[in-house]
Amino acid sequence: MGLDITVMIADWGWLGDVPPPERLARLRDAWYADETGLWDFDAPPVTDDWQWPQGPDAASFAVYDFPHTAGSFKAHFWAGQRWECLRGHAGPEARTDLDALLLGLIWDGPDGEAQHTDPGFFSDDPRISYGLLVARSPDRVRELASAWERSRPRLGGLREAFTEHAAVPGAWVGEFHAFVGLLEGWGRVLDEASRRGWGVVGVSE
Repeated sequence: MGLDITVMIADWGWLGDVPPPERLARLRDAWYADETGLWDFDAPPVTDDWQWPQGPDAASFAVYDFPHTAGSFKAHFWAGQRWECLRGHAGPEARTDLDALLLGLIWDGPDGEAQHTDPGFFSDDPRISYGLLVARSPDRVRELASAWERSRPRLGGLREAFTEHAAVPGAWVGEFHAFVGLLEGWGRVLDEASRRGWGVVGVSE
């Protein structure tokens, strides 16, 4: 579980200008572009925790920097594991909405088979889509953003159950504030992408 993850919001029309097998490469090329890309994160954030490119792709995508994760996928993986320990002790409404949110993004689900990428938009050839961890179209983003909005006011009510059944102090996302903080980061990603009508992409390099 040594993966990293870079989470981006992207203009689906800009990506859709090229055939599906070329879309992930288009996003990566813009991210890595000399002087105008984001690989070195030299450009100042426009808002807290966001990085926006310069040059011709400035209006096409942005990267969200999850605080306190150092870019590691471990935090996201362990948030899913904490939810798996917690969900049986959550109320039915909180469980339904957080299941929908986390299954759509980072949790593999009780059977370990959840898919976090929408089929067809990027290439389904694993040689081309290597490193793709999350890919959600604008329609799917709107659904996930709605699940987040329903979940958000219920998070505070999970503190006691988390402390009793899911807390592992000192471990990744081992305390309630870290669990909530990671979900709030995903909420910011979904809200911004939904507002713009964009998609969400998470890649490992």
